[in-house]
Amino acid sequence: MAYAFIFFNFNLILVVVFAILSNQASPQSNCSSLILTLTPCYTYITGSSILATPACCDRISTVLETQPDCLCVVFGGSNASNFTLNDSWASGILKACHLKTPPIIHCHYGIIRANGQDAGGKLKMYVDELPEIPKIHGYKFHRGIPVAKKLTIGMYHKKWKFHRDLPASSVFVFGKSKHSATFPGPTIEALQGVATHVEWKNYLPKKHILPWDPTVPTAIPKHGGVPTVVHVHAAVAEPESDGNALAWFTKGFKDTGPNWSKSTYRYHNMQRPGNLWYHDHALGLTRQNLLAGLVGPYVIRNHTLEKPMNLPAGSEFDRHLIIADRSFYADGSIYMNSTGIDPTVHLQWQPEYFGDAITVNGKAWPFMNVQRRKYRFRFISTSNARYFNVKLSNGMPFIVVGSDASYLPKPVSTNAFMLSPAETFDVVVDFSIVGENTTEIELTNDAPFPYPNGTPTSIPNSRIMKFVLHNNKPTSCQVDHSTIPKKLLASSYPSVVDAAKQATLRRYIVLHEYISNTTGEVTHLYINGKSFSDPVTEKPKLGSTEIWDVINLTTDDHPLHLHLVAFQALKIRKLTNVNNFTNCMTQRNDAVRCNVDGHLSSTTKSVVEYEKAWKNIVKIEPGAMTTVVVKFNLVENGGPFPFDATAEPGYVYHCHILDHEDNAMIRPFKLVN
Repeated sequence: MAYAFIFFNFNLILVVVFAILSNQASPQSNCSSLILTLTPCYTYITGSSILATPACCDRISTVLETQPDCLCVVFGGSNASNFTLNDSWASGILKACHLKTPPIIHCHYGIIRANGQDAGGKLKMYVDELPEIPKIHGYKFHRGIPVAKKLTIGMYHKKWKFHRDLPASSVFVFGKSKHSATFPGPTIEALQGVATHVEWKNYLPKKHILPWDPTVPTAIPKHGGVPTVVHVHAAVAEPESDGNALAWFTKGFKDTGPNWSKSTYRYHNMQRPGNLWYHDHALGLTRQNLLAGLVGPYVIRNHTLEKPMNLPAGSEFDRHLIIADRSFYADGSIYMNSTGIDPTVHLQWQPEYFGDAITVNGKAWPFMNVQRRKYRFRFISTSNARYFNVKLSNGMPFIVVGSDASYLPKPVSTNAFMLSPAETFDVVVDFSIVGENTTEIELTNDAPFPYPNGTPTSIPNSRIMKFVLHNNKPTSCQVDHSTIPKKLLASSYPSVVDAAKQATLRRYIVLHEYISNTTGEVTHLYINGKSFSDPVTEKPKLGSTEIWDVINLTTDDHPLHLHLVAFQALKIRKLTNVNNFTNCMTQRNDAVRCNVDGHLSSTTKSVVEYEKAWKNIVKIEPGAMTTVVVKFNLVENGGPFPFDATAEPGYVYHCHILDHEDNAMIRPFKLVN
C-alpha cells in the first residue's frame, strides 16, 4: 500500500517516510495522512529553497498541534528516512517557521538518539587511560645522514571509542592507513633543516557526518564528497603547501578548489625546533572537519640544540596532550547543532560550539599514571571555541618552556595558563615535589565560555583529566636526570622591543561582529569590515617588520593566527567609550578618522610572561587594542624564507575560533617584493 504513491506526483521523501511509518508501530494514530500534507515543505527540507513558504509553515503548524510525533520524521532528516535531505534545513524547519519545538521525548522515529545529546556530560570520569599518540618520521637516513622523506597520509571515515561507556563514534581521522588512523592523527616527527613531503589523500565519504551550512562561504564540490585541505599550523611553508582555504579537494581529486595546485606538499622545516600541528582548512568547513577529528601534532626537532637544555625526554616522559571538547548522542555519534542561531539568515551556523565532554588524546576525561618525577607536556587545544584556564587541583606550578612553535627566552613558573583554541603551551610538571599522601591530581579549567564574559564552568566541563601518582621505584632507564635550565633556545631570538624599532609600517586591524536588527543575533564576523572574497588589502614587503594594532570591537576574546609568520604582542590598551568608537567604525570603517588614539586608555597592560614569545596565536582581548609586532622573515635570524613567499595563492590571517573563521573572520594577505 505504501509504495503505490510512487506513481503519483508527490515528492519522494514523503513516499519514503510513509513507507517507514507503515512498517512501525506508532504510539499515536497513523501519521501518513498528515505527513502527506507537508508537500509544500519539500523544496525547503531538501535544500532547493532557502525559504520555508507560508503554506509549508501552515501545514507544519497543524501537524505540530495535532500529532507532534509525526514531525519526528522531519526532525530526523535523512537519519530517519535514509533519503538524501539537507539535514540542517530539515531539522531546522520549526525554527524557520517560528514555531516552538515539542519536547524531544515525543519522537519515536529515527532520532530517539537525540535524548542523549548531552551524553558526554553524563559519562563517568577517569575510567580510560590516556592514549599515547603514534609517531611517524618525516625523514629517513641515508648512510647515517638524515634526508628528506615522502609520507602518504590519508583522511578516513571510521569508528572511534571516546569513552568506555559510550558506543563507538563516527569520525574523520588521519593515518597511513584506515586501520592505523587515529584521533588525533599521528605525530609527524620532523628534523630542522630536513624537508618532509606529504601526499595528503582524501578517502572521505560522499556525505559529511555533521551538518553544514551553505549560507556561509563554503567549499561546495560539484560531484559531492567532503572537501578537505591540510594546513600545518605554525609552519613556515611555501604558499602552494600552506593549505589555502580554496585549495580544497575531494576523494580522488574528483573536485578541487580554485587554488588547488598539487597533491604533495613540501615542508622545508627550516624554522627553529618547536611544536606545530596539522588540521583541515577547507573553506567554511573547518568547524565541522576538526570536530569530526581531522587534527594531529607535528614536531620539529634539533637534537644538537635541544639536548643541552636537558628537559624531560623520551616517549614516556615527553607527551602530547591534545585537548578538545565534544558533545555526543547516546549512540556515540558526535553532536553538532543542526539549526542556526538565526535560521532566517544562516540555517546551521552558530557563533560558537561548546561540548559538554572534555577529551584528551581522543578520550573523555582520561587518567594518566605518572611517577614522582618531571614530565614534559605539549598542550594543544583543538577545540572549536572553548578556552581553558589550565590548573592543577593541588595548586602546584607549571614551568612553561614554550608557547606555540617557539621556546621562551627562559622558563616561567605559573599556577595557571590560558589556552585558547589552536594555541600550544610546552610545560614541565614536577611530580617529585608532591607529598606522598597525595596520589591523585586533577587537571582543571575555570575559563568562562564564551571567554571571557560567558557562562562559568562547572562539573563536568571544569575537569580535563587526572594524574595518578605512583610510588614505584623507577628502573635505571626511568631515573630522572632532567633539569629546568635557566635559559632556553629563544634567548637568542630578537626581543620584541628591538624588533618593533625596525618596523616600517603600522596597520590597524579591526575585528567586527555584525548583529541582526530584527533578531539581535550575530549574523557574521569580519576583519576590517571585509569578507574573505574581498580584494587583498594587506601586502607586506618581504623581509619587513610591521606593527599591527588589532582592535577588538566584540565582547569575545579572539585568538588571532597569521599563516607563515611569527608575531608577538607588545602591549594592550583598553578602549574608552567603546560604543561611540564602534558606531563611528560602523559608519566610516577607518580607525584614524574615528580617532582611535582618543579612545584609548592611558594605562598600558603588560603581556603575561608565559606569552612573551614569537607566537602563532595572540589572544586579542575584547574592547581593547593589542599591539603586535609581525616579522615577515625567519624570526630567529632575520633571514629570508627558503622559497618564494610571494607566489600564489598567498596566505591568510584569521580568528581561530573556528565558528568565527568560517563566517567569515578570515582575510588574505600577500607578500610583495
